[in-house]
Amino acid sequence: MNSLSRQTLPLIDSRAMIRIPTLPLAHLPERVLQFGTSVLLRGLPDYLIDKANRQGIFNGRIVVVKSTDGGDMNAFHQQDNLYTLCIRGVEDQQLVEETIVCSAISRVLSAKQDWEDILTLAASPDLQIVISNTTEVGIQLVQDDIRQAPPLSYPGKLLAVLYARYLAFDGDPGKGLVIVPTELIPDNGTRLEAILLELAHRNALESEFIDWIETANTCCNSLVDRIVPGRPDPATQRALSEQLGYTDELLTVSEVYSLWAIEGDERVQQVLSFEQADESVVIRPNIDLFRELKLRLLNGTHTLSCGLAFLSGFDTVREAMDDNRLAAFIQTMMLAELIPGIPYAVDVKTAQRFGFQVLDRFRNPFVEHRWLAITMHYSMKMQMRNVSVLLRYYETLQATPRYIALGFAAYLLFMRATVRQDGIWYGDRNGETYPIHDDQAGYFADLWARLTPSEVTQTVLQNTTLWGHDLSQLPGFSAAVATYLTHLIEQGALSTIRSQFEPYQVVAR
Repeated sequence: MNSLSRQTLPLIDSRAMIRIPTLPLAHLPERVLQFGTSVLLRGLPDYLIDKANRQGIFNGRIVVVKSTDGGDMNAFHQQDNLYTLCIRGVEDQQLVEETIVCSAISRVLSAKQDWEDILTLAASPDLQIVISNTTEVGIQLVQDDIRQAPPLSYPGKLLAVLYARYLAFDGDPGKGLVIVPTELIPDNGTRLEAILLELAHRNALESEFIDWIETANTCCNSLVDRIVPGRPDPATQRALSEQLGYTDELLTVSEVYSLWAIEGDERVQQVLSFEQADESVVIRPNIDLFRELKLRLLNGTHTLSCGLAFLSGFDTVREAMDDNRLAAFIQTMMLAELIPGIPYAVDVKTAQRFGFQVLDRFRNPFVEHRWLAITMHYSMKMQMRNVSVLLRYYETLQATPRYIALGFAAYLLFMRATVRQDGIWYGDRNGETYPIHDDQAGYFADLWARLTPSEVTQTVLQNTTLWGHDLSQLPGFSAAVATYLTHLIEQGALSTIRSQFEPYQVVAR
């Protein structure tokens, strides 16, 4: 079977209903610099730019910067930077299956090996946009020297690019960039700009350049929302390859739903002209509502459910939603506890509509979203996504949120490491080990090695460094979490749901 490449494009069977790129797209100017090669970027921003190019709207390609060598970089080179996006799901009760060979990426460069090429691109008059997805820990202020080749951090690399551009165009205010981070942190653009300015001061860069950063460039707060799991499992990969008639090492599967909300003005709209190609791109002066609904009801539900679902024996979100007990638990937690706790003025019916939409997405039969992938950076996600909801729930209802308490208890049990190998802590699920990819894994391993479950609960909830608040002071919460943790240990996850929560059915919208 042939591998995907420009040479094999003409060989793709037209009966497979695959949208392939046309030759002129390969000669469009490089207008976007993208930091990251994640499946989320391929499944949403890169796809949207590709779609706009096909419509003759945006007419620009993407240069991707990869911080580490190897991995998918080789696949990009071998496939001429083409990749297949399989959009699968249900929309308006209709089955949707769409397959596109995306060609928006022109080059993939290594930050380590190709840094000079990246700085050369910074001086290109065609360049207008920077996009990034460097995970939720990527936008951090670290001591960084932008004269290194390359700098260590993403903000350091971006600052070096901006400085090279400033020098190349002698500070021309018309050569500033629109910078759109997609990392899932509140006010990601505002935070990135603040880090850039601080790094510029620490690197003793001239005040004229610092003024140019602020006045000529725009760092946009943005929010991406589309479930794009990682590489399909081998069986799914083989099945899709048979269906497509070729192999693709970068094959990406996404759900139908998509949203890219970007905070910006008329200039931003003009530069990000790909907005016109798809209604899922929304450019508004304020995107807080989109962010709160997504962060609390999609991501927050994921975080409070992942440990419980995984310990219940389910590996994917779809499997968990096929279990009536767990599906009803997740739904009730979202609608009855998370919505009242959203720390933002939102219409309840609007939130409920979004919530039901999220539940439909969780049930998508085509997307294998693995719970273990969701547990990555578990502690940080719990703090960012759920602590403010918990506090607001208490403030509003003055009651103990039982569903959230069980979700938190499952988090504590998931973090119970039993062995460390090659620097990674592992937990145990019925005799099967699983990795704990969390920078607090060592902290939890120490607690579990010397404390009882009740003491672990109290110690963790009191940790203001983790949560920013002493959660043990919330009336009844520590007791509820400790009780559920004991039940999880003694009875198992599904039995705990069955014994501790009254029978219920999944509610129709």
